[in-house]
Amino acid sequence: MAGMRVIRALMLGAGSVGGLSGAAYGLLNGQSRRARTIIGKSGDLPRNADGVYLPDGTGPVQHEPADCRTFAMLGDSLAAGLGAETEDRLPGVRLAKGLAEESGRPVRLTTHAISGSRTSDLDEQVDVALITPPELALIIVGGNDVTTRMRVGTSAAVLAKQVRRLMRAGTTVVVGTCPDLDIIQPIPQPLRTIASRWGLALARAQRRELDRLGVRSVSIAALVSPEFRQRPDELFSADRFHPNGAGYELAASVLLAPLCDAAGSTRGWQPLPA
Repeated sequence: MAGMRVIRALMLGAGSVGGLSGAAYGLLNGQSRRARTIIGKSGDLPRNADGVYLPDGTGPVQHEPADCRTFAMLGDSLAAGLGAETEDRLPGVRLAKGLAEESGRPVRLTTHAISGSRTSDLDEQVDVALITPPELALIIVGGNDVTTRMRVGTSAAVLAKQVRRLMRAGTTVVVGTCPDLDIIQPIPQPLRTIASRWGLALARAQRRELDRLGVRSVSIAALVSPEFRQRPDELFSADRFHPNGAGYELAASVLLAPLCDAAGSTRGWQPLPA
């Protein structure tokens, strides 16, 4: 999520919901300007370390073993790993290594996630992924839907549509639902509360749709966001919007078990005998 777009969109959303008075709108406008000064602007692109990771923790390697499993990351900047200082601290890399270690099989990581994506942008990512459908996929998306004021019901329905496309191609899908934007301290109050309520409502709607499909979901708001609230200096990158390497390590530690569980029900991913 781009910090400037977040602040501007939330300010406009606050003005359009509830009929703010001129004085209240002026307050939000002033908060927005101060937040933009604090946050600054980042033109950095996420790192990329796609490739094959082996059960011994090495990778990416050039050769691809015959029993290689395939794993894809789709979604927004949180799935792409914007803010990670080095390639080995990317969430996809951490998860690919964990999956390889747990299954005893090499895992090929492919990242389709694009920073700034909304749920409506998943269509193009899924198009590319389905050229060679992955066996397992993780989707993290929703934050940009909040900051661009996409309707909660529409967003959740679009997510379900894209998940169904992957499932029809034989891909097992896990989704990390929308985080709690209350942890983004540069967003001033009351804008931060507006963003938080919107994001939590979206996460609930996402989960309802995924439950109907029988797809595993992981509540990032419940399982990851509280740690960021308590330790912002340790877990956020310099832009104060995206995680740093330690933040992605925390997120990966929460997401790995559901991914392993999902992979365990997928043919060819069962752990090898000790």
